[in-house]
Amino acid sequence: MLRHIVKAQQFDKPWIEGFFGQVREMEDVAASGGSDALRRRIMATLFYQPSTRTRLSFEAAMCRLGGTVISTENAKEFSSAAKGESLEDTIRVVAGYADVIVLRHYELGSSERAAALDAAPIINAGDGPGQHPTQALLDLYTIEREIGRLEGLKVAMVGDLKYGRTVRSLAYLLAKFAGTKLFFVAPPICQIGEDIKAHLAEKDVPFAETGSLEDVLGEADVIYQTRIQKEAFSVEDLHGTDERSFQAFIITPELVSKMRQEAVIMHPLPRVKEISTAVDVDRRAAYFRQAKNGLYVRMALLMRILGQEKAS
Repeated sequence: MLRHIVKAQQFDKPWIEGFFGQVREMEDVAASGGSDALRRRIMATLFYQPSTRTRLSFEAAMCRLGGTVISTENAKEFSSAAKGESLEDTIRVVAGYADVIVLRHYELGSSERAAALDAAPIINAGDGPGQHPTQALLDLYTIEREIGRLEGLKVAMVGDLKYGRTVRSLAYLLAKFAGTKLFFVAPPICQIGEDIKAHLAEKDVPFAETGSLEDVLGEADVIYQTRIQKEAFSVEDLHGTDERSFQAFIITPELVSKMRQEAVIMHPLPRVKEISTAVDVDRRAAYFRQAKNGLYVRMALLMRILGQEKAS
């Protein structure tokens, strides 16, 4: 039985394929108004960083399955962490109140530290610049639903690839499927980490790095756009960087016209300026459908972790 979710590498291809069948069941459960499969179960959402989609979709997922939610959305300031309490002590305490803990934390490796206590099942909802495995699962599910396959895909990851934990987790999952090719499209200060490139090389997954979005538009099946996380960069990193260098990575209707007709545009959100709102009406814009899929994926994960086969 699945207990903790801390990184994308823990899922293999057969597990993913079987899990996606359960996610499709959750679509039907949600459409029918939900179930009471997790009645009397309690989920704690413990968020030390801001979140809209991840926190609310987890909470909605638990509610759709008949469970109860206890939550804090700014634990860094409005929990005993502000008094100096360690993450480990907080997890031990909250585990006494809840059956599963969804944790978002600003420190790399925080979810693995929490899971090592084995006080309660831990779901990593983002750990600093590390990973966001449940986002990667919903991204992969969206690709399958939109494109119709997971093999032989060409995926362009665009924007902040240095601090974008969603990109890191998705790269690990895509590497499990045959025929994958990745394009990393970013300004010089935002390039993908060497650890991801080493993993792809180990798995014989071809990839290319480029500073031009236009170079890949006509080839990619998926354009996975991300926000430039300027708050994560040091003053030294940004010194001498021209703001116009970021503007070259903004997706506009003009650029969309150069994409393949069957391709899709995805974004983990929130969006700032990196996708023009004029693109939203294009049928290839999948990012709001992608966000909705988060509900179904997280419903299925909660069912798996809490030991249920399927919703009643």
